[in-house]
Order: sequence, then C-alpha cells, then structure tokens
Amino acid sequence: MIKTNKHIILKTENLSIGYKSKKDTSVIANNINIELKQGELIGLVGANGIGKSTLLKTLASIQKPLIGEIYLNEKNLENYSSIELAKTMSLVLTEQLMSKNLSVFELIALGRQPYTNWVGNLSENDISIINKAIDKTNLSDLKYRKCFELSDGQFQKVMIARALVQDTNLIILDEPTTHLDMYHKAYILKLLQKLTKDTNKTILFSSHEIDLAIQLCDTMVVMTTNNVVSNSPCNLIEKGVFETLFPKDLISFNKTTGSFKVK
Repeated sequence: MIKTNKHIILKTENLSIGYKSKKDTSVIANNINIELKQGELIGLVGANGIGKSTLLKTLASIQKPLIGEIYLNEKNLENYSSIELAKTMSLVLTEQLMSKNLSVFELIALGRQPYTNWVGNLSENDISIINKAIDKTNLSDLKYRKCFELSDGQFQKVMIARALVQDTNLIILDEPTTHLDMYHKAYILKLLQKLTKDTNKTILFSSHEIDLAIQLCDTMVVMTTNNVVSNSPCNLIEKGVFETLFPKDLISFNKTTGSFKVK
C-alpha cells in the first residue's frame, strides 16, 4: 500500500508561550515545534497547571505568542482576518458563554455565523449543514430541547456540533470531558475519533484522560516541565515520555498496558 503524506493543517516554529506584563515576562513553555495533520485526532496532555490551556489559546489566536510563528494552512496566523480565521478554525472552550436558554438547534446554528448575512438568516444550505451535524452527533431527539435542560454530556455534544457546522479544517476543544463520568468521557472521545474519520477534519483537544487519549488518538502532544513533544502514542510510550509526566513516588506508567497505576 502506498502511503501518502497528509496535509499539515497547523504547525509551530520555535514557539514560546506565556504572559507579558509591563514589568515581567512569564514563560510557560518554549521551543515548541509541532505539526497537526489533516484528518487526525490529536490529544494534548500534561500535568495539571502545565500550560495546556495557554497553548490552545495561543494556537487559536486568543493569546499572542511570546516568540515564534504559528502557521495555519501554510499561512501565518497573524495574517488572518477574524472572518477568515472563523472559517478555518473553530474553538470550544471550557467557559460556556452562550445562553442555555436557546434550543439545541439554535445554539448549533450559531456556528454558521461566519457564512450568514448580517441579520443571520439561514439559507437552505445552512439548515442542511446544521441537520447533518445534529445527525453526526446523535442529537436528533434533542433538537428542540432547551440547552438548560441538557446533561453536561449532552451539552458537550451540542458544542461539538456547533463547531462542526462552522465547517473549518481544524477544531480545537479545551477539556471536552470535564465534569463527565467515565462512560461519557469515553463516549465523547470516541465521538471525536469517529468525526475525524467521517469528516477528515483535524481535531485537537486537551484532556486529563491520558489513558483514553493513548487508546484513541492518532497523535499526542505531551507537555512536561522540560519540553513539549509530539508523536504517535506508540512512539511516545516507547520513548518513555509518559513516565516523566508525574512524580514516581505515587504514580507509575506501565509500558505494556499503556496505562497509569497508583503505587
């Protein structure tokens, strides 16, 4: 079988992330060189407080990099207008800013804003795209339910569907499994895996569910106190990267099972 090179959706070159003030610069991570390829599910993992959300916000142009470059579809992220960026990258943050008084359909429809006219009228094509996203995320039975009536897992599916209808190459999600039980954590990540295969979109998500990410992701980006590395889960296991994530006095990583264990 002939292997074809996948298109690189996003890449960074010598990226440093952190925060600047008038008096000081706080560097969270530097020398970040990663590539996100088309049609892959990519998990961003690391210890709590290591800087995963800061990295995602920098990649999403919410926060400026300290140093280095970010390229989205081979174009420097700095050169995108807000409307161009909204048609290329969609973002689901942990902060839920939308009104939960909207129906499932109405909230998902907000994802079409980059394409609708100034009054937000939906065309037949918009409605078709929305309905397809509702089907893909198994929300048909909840289509007209108010969002405040939904469980956390159901609402997370709505947010994923909203990102889908935005019709971007890249979808970024910050901890999409927060507040979910083990079954629904696995359900959401399996859904993301299926969506990458069905749509050929690139999906990057951050998570504390490292064991699940190892099982389901094509590629993982691992943040440690020393560096940021990216590779397939198998290669990262082989290189011993996961063994460096946590202090060894309490938690160990089993290379054979690909999982963590409390000592």
